[in-house]
Order: sequence, then C-alpha cells, then structure tokens
Amino acid sequence: MSKDAILWSRPPIHREPLDSSKFGVVEKPLSPFEKLYNYSALRKTFILIVLVVAWEVGARVLNNELLFPTFVATVDALFNGLASGDLLLKIWASLKVLLMGYGIGIALAGVLTAIGISSRIGTDFLETLTSMFNPLPAIALLPIALIWFGLGNGSLVFVLVHSVLWAVALNTHSGFLAVSNTLRMVGRNYGLGGFKYVSKILIPAAFPSILTGLKIGWAFAWRTLIASELVFGVSSGSGGLGWFIYENKNQLEIPNVFAGLLTVILIGLIVENLVFRTIETHTVRKWGMQA
Repeated sequence: MSKDAILWSRPPIHREPLDSSKFGVVEKPLSPFEKLYNYSALRKTFILIVLVVAWEVGARVLNNELLFPTFVATVDALFNGLASGDLLLKIWASLKVLLMGYGIGIALAGVLTAIGISSRIGTDFLETLTSMFNPLPAIALLPIALIWFGLGNGSLVFVLVHSVLWAVALNTHSGFLAVSNTLRMVGRNYGLGGFKYVSKILIPAAFPSILTGLKIGWAFAWRTLIASELVFGVSSGSGGLGWFIYENKNQLEIPNVFAGLLTVILIGLIVENLVFRTIETHTVRKWGMQA
C-alpha cells in the first residue's frame, strides 16, 4: 500500500478537552527566602550590614583610633557634627556649589549636543572636543581656575562644569545617534519637526543613554568637588565637606574625618537610590526600555 493511501485511510483522532483545574500546580510557589531575595532593597541592605560589621570588627582588631576608628565612633562623631550644626553647614555649602556646577554643565552639554546632531561638522566638532577634554582630569584645571576666578566658588564651579559637561554630552549624543530610523520616520510621518521632534521622539528614545550620562556626570562632579575642597575649599570663611575632612585631619580628629567620608558616601547613596532610581522608574522602566 502506498504512503498516500495509508495517510488517507488513517481514522481521525478526537481529543476531549480537559478542565484546567485538573492540571495541578503549574507554578512552584516561592519559599520565604526566595520571596525576600527578590527584593533589591533587602539584598543591598544585607550587603551594607556585612560591610558595617567588617568595618567594626576590623577596627577593633586593629585597635588604633588614629589609623582606623570603629564604625560606632564614626557614627557618634557624625551625629555630634549634625547636632552642633557644623556638619550641616558644610553639607549645604558643598551641595550649593555642586548644584550650580551640575546645572551649568548639563545646560552646556545640551547646547553642544544640539550642535552635534545638527550636521556632520557639528558631530566632528563635538567628538573632537570630547576627545580632547574628556580624558583631562577636572582637578588638573584647578590651578588655572584659581588664576582666572580666584579663591572662591567660581573656581569650584569651573572645575565642576568641566567634570559634568563631557560625560553628559557624549552619552546624550551617542543616545541620539542610536535612535532607530523607524522611530525617526514615525516622527516625520506625524509631521513633527524642530523642538517637538526632539522632545517627543529623540529624547524619549535616547533617554537611557541620557540618564547614564547624568549619573556619570553626577559622580564625577561629586568627587571632583570633594577633591577640590580638600585642596583649598574655603570661601568667605566657610568651606564644604572636603574642607571639613581636611581640617579634622590636621587636628587629628580621625573619627570626624571618617564621619565626613561617611557623609559623602551617604549623600551619594541617597542621590543614586532615591533621585536617579525614581527618575528611572518613571521613565525608562515605565516605557519598557529597561528590565
């Protein structure tokens, strides 16, 4: 019998539908440990606790407060500085200058990016400037800043702008270049042009890269500010966190030095996990551009 004849003579097969409740458990329930492990905040908290315990144990084993104070002594110095108001004034002095430099840097980065995406010569101009100045450490410009702007906030703002400008401009420009032609054509088909085209098509599509540039610019600016304040840091009789660390080092108040360093770390964690994480949640994660 031929193959076609066998297939032709095969009787039809009928399956009766089954109730889905008879399938049993499809998903395995998570254990309490697995449920807790899924929370990023709990995992990070556990890591911080381990680091704190290692700090405390290591300091007690070393037993030399002039070299490495305990975590308890550092936290005590931190609360004393906050209670006296001195540390709060230093924090405000640093953040005020930081926000000025960060804001100006972002604005200039926007201007450079607009020039970069406008034409090929604009792209070459931005890439050339970025290649020249991005590898240059901002702190290396501090002597020139002191000559140009004197001993004050002007010099700090100048080096902060340099530390922010190139990272934000480079990432923003790369994000714009990575926008797909499909999205670009969609914007053109809807008749978008100029600012509407940039704000409704280019910026949302490139926002992951833009946000990365903002994070990198913030990190560069924060550490540049502290390093600059460690070098001179005093403006009108008051300095920021870097100067607070430097002064206490000269007075051998090492717990206060570590309290200043801990404050720098805590501010960095707050900005990263509250400010940037909130922006990320309401933008790229909400738009489905990031898991």
